[in-house]
Amino acid sequence: MVFHIITLFPEAFDSYLKESIIGRAIKNKKIKIKFYNPFDFAQDLRPRDKKKKWFYRQADDRPYGGGPGMVMLAMPIIKIVEKILRGFLRNTKILRKYEKKSKLKAKNPQLKVVIFSPSGKKFSTAYAKNTAKKYTDIILICGRYEGIDARVKKVIMDMGYRMEDISIGDYVLTGGELPAMVLIDSVSRQIPGVLHKYESLEEERISTSEVYTRPEVFRYPIYNPKLRKSIRNLRKSEKRKITKEYRVPKVLLSGDHKKIAAWRLKRQASLASKF
Repeated sequence: MVFHIITLFPEAFDSYLKESIIGRAIKNKKIKIKFYNPFDFAQDLRPRDKKKKWFYRQADDRPYGGGPGMVMLAMPIIKIVEKILRGFLRNTKILRKYEKKSKLKAKNPQLKVVIFSPSGKKFSTAYAKNTAKKYTDIILICGRYEGIDARVKKVIMDMGYRMEDISIGDYVLTGGELPAMVLIDSVSRQIPGVLHKYESLEEERISTSEVYTRPEVFRYPIYNPKLRKSIRNLRKSEKRKITKEYRVPKVLLSGDHKKIAAWRLKRQASLASKF
């Protein structure tokens, strides 16, 4: 799986991609990450003052119709997508020649383009599994400022490639870098060989936010003015404190995996019903 990331701030990914499962997947060549900066594909412009000899590059401009902020220009992004597509098609031809010579069938290369938007299709584990199974290359366009020129989507679709608007939630972020990290992480976990055997079992188990570890009984003094008001012999500072015990549910200590799975399923349904 190759993730092609179009972003004005590639350094935002540095620490994240070096750590844990994703860092290991890159090292083991299970996934590949490529960065493309629109500034590198922007046109050189002369300054308005003709006396100045230096040039500058522009990757964004003011929106038509007015409004705050800036909009990312269409041309630099389209140039990047064209470059990626040329490489993708070239690799596909090489693969076909290899198949003819070796008489072996490889995974059919598939590519799609993703742009992030709060109004897009909701991202889910099911989406991640389908993407990992079906596609070999994904282009992730990370918007900034007020967004990306809408003509980018029209041009890419006219080229004959699928482009999807994906949302990781009903909220607005500064840019598309964080959603891109979410997608990379979730999709990568579905690729064979990325997770170890134990991690794969954890991936398939019923997930709930209610998890416990040692100690079996956790004690902590709680400050609460409503507690211990009836105890007169204690000092004032102690009257408002009480040590509470927080225990691990007995079912998790039973060793019965069926009961534990049923409990987790019940807790998951209970938590989901609250939202």
